[in-house]
Amino acid sequence: MDLELRDKVAVVTGGSKGIGLAIAEALLAEGAKVVVGARGVADMPEHDGLDALEVDLASPEGPARLIEHAIELRGRVDILINNVGGAPTRPGGFLTIDDAAFEKTINLNFYAAVRAIRAVLPGMLERGSGAIVNVNSINAIIADPLVLDYSASKAALASVAKALSQELGAKGIRINEVWPGPVATDLWLGRDGVAAQVAAAGGAPDPGAVRAGAEAAMATGRFTTPQEVAAQVLLLASPLSGNVTGSHAVIDGGLTKAT
Repeated sequence: MDLELRDKVAVVTGGSKGIGLAIAEALLAEGAKVVVGARGVADMPEHDGLDALEVDLASPEGPARLIEHAIELRGRVDILINNVGGAPTRPGGFLTIDDAAFEKTINLNFYAAVRAIRAVLPGMLERGSGAIVNVNSINAIIADPLVLDYSASKAALASVAKALSQELGAKGIRINEVWPGPVATDLWLGRDGVAAQVAAAGGAPDPGAVRAGAEAAMATGRFTTPQEVAAQVLLLASPLSGNVTGSHAVIDGGLTKAT
């Protein structure tokens, strides 16, 4: 199926690995021009049509710098994919999450997206078109104490996206979200990922047991792949979804029973 993304200019935050890289490569395969922003881009694979900027997206000026860079390179931004994020585990409970920890988590998972949207909107409004897709999480509705501040940041992002869809819909700009459950990336399965952190805190004998427990909770019995998340993102970014806005696509192997 042609998703009608050829020659569209897309920005992907946190696009150097995992879900973000899968999204960038899927966009490239559809003929889009892609600009990626991340803290480390030196080890990214090279592709025609792919540009990468090393940038701290958690800094107040980082997201705007990425959007400005994309406009300088490509003249405009048609699609914004807000993907950057992190999920620190809190095995010690709520009282171990001080203001600084909350601020750090919300800065990366919420403000980075808000700032990127703020930077990209003037151009989209001027052209009367644009698509924004947030890679959110099922934690937008699952208030998990193990990732309490992460869950709070994702709930806030979902609320902003829904409100913006109402403001921007008549102006030709769509904003939607993809809500993954556990995905087979470093965030969950890496050396310092969720599984390793939970195991280290005594929640399971080893990271493999944490992974097995998560898989057992899913109807499909397995983690989602980054490429499966990317497919959902591209469909929402595509003009084929031209009358879809304010929506969220859950991809969690049946983990959540109701949304």
